[in-house]
Amino acid sequence: MIDTSKLIDLDECAINALDLFKKKGIPKLEDISFNRPIVLGSSNALVAGKIIFEDTDAVFADESNFIKKLDTTKNIDGAVILSASGGKHAPIIAEELKNRKIESILFTNTENSQAGRIVDHTYIFNKNTEPYTYNTSTYLGMILSKTKENPSQIIETIESIKNIIPTDLSKYNAYFIIIPNEFENLREMLITKFDELFGPMLVGRVYTPEQTKHAKTVTESDTELFISLGYENNLFGKNRINIPLSEKFNYGTLMAVAYYIIGQIQKANPPYFKNNIERYIKESSEIFHEKLEVIVK
Repeated sequence: MIDTSKLIDLDECAINALDLFKKKGIPKLEDISFNRPIVLGSSNALVAGKIIFEDTDAVFADESNFIKKLDTTKNIDGAVILSASGGKHAPIIAEELKNRKIESILFTNTENSQAGRIVDHTYIFNKNTEPYTYNTSTYLGMILSKTKENPSQIIETIESIKNIIPTDLSKYNAYFIIIPNEFENLREMLITKFDELFGPMLVGRVYTPEQTKHAKTVTESDTELFISLGYENNLFGKNRINIPLSEKFNYGTLMAVAYYIIGQIQKANPPYFKNNIERYIKESSEIFHEKLEVIVK
């Protein structure tokens, strides 16, 4: 049995991931030659795919709509599946692509995965041992392979903003993160982290400045904290902190800094995730017909 109370928090996980890539180097990704690929993944795997392929004519789909996308989209000449484990829905998607004779590439962190035995090509990325669902080193590595940001500089950025993060985060029960407009693709990833760590216990919202203008602040609360990353917020919320980022930051920096801050929120509140992850693992193992583990190695 694992003592789940000793699981690391998300901020530690972010630092560990950066240390991994500082030591091992930034993952190298060869050019994908498809003209119009379909990029597929579940949850934050798909978000990583959207970031990596945002400057291409790619079509994006998840486990719920990939059949419809394949049936209705013209000129798809290849597929990229992103899956840290290479399991769950990934082999189902890979089999469908194989049946349709669509060349497929897998981005994964797991050698000899189920999906890896089906696809045409596999890229395996380094990862750390992490608590289930955290998927920090996994998708951060894939993103850094695209942005080529320096992990040491990202660590320096986190060190420089530590004194800006309030020490009394527990007095808030809602958190509103504002990210720059051009990084909208990261928004869903951060919302997912709030869902995974806090579920219905804390409110976590993430929007760009332009999205925030559209009726996101009709109802105000004295216990909501607005956290803006790489954007000077002079408009929204009663309680505000502005987190400056380096001049040429990209998705990797924004993801790592946001995960670090969400980890600080995790530390300041009851251990909702740690108290529930074993039950969730047991239930999900039955749902996915796979033996899942609290610690992903």
